[in-house]
Amino acid sequence: MAQVTVYSGPHCPYCDRAKALLKKKGVAFDVIDVKADAVKFEEMLAKSNGRRTIPQIFINGTHVGGCDDLHALDAAGKLDSLLAN
Repeated sequence: MAQVTVYSGPHCPYCDRAKALLKKKGVAFDVIDVKADAVKFEEMLAKSNGRRTIPQIFINGTHVGGCDDLHALDAAGKLDSLLAN
């Protein structure tokens, strides 16, 4: 199964939607709260080429984007193959 990391924050509906999709897919994922840790926020910025919005999602170390990007991958039939690797 893929290693999935979600840079997230509290009270974020987009974060909740992204995590719900991953749960529906049966994928385990790590959540990093960037609102509680400025160092992790800077880490997210560096890894995502400066994208400041949350969530920012990584699958096997590859940045896939935010919630809408994750759902677009699913709609295009590409998410399952990324998660299977």
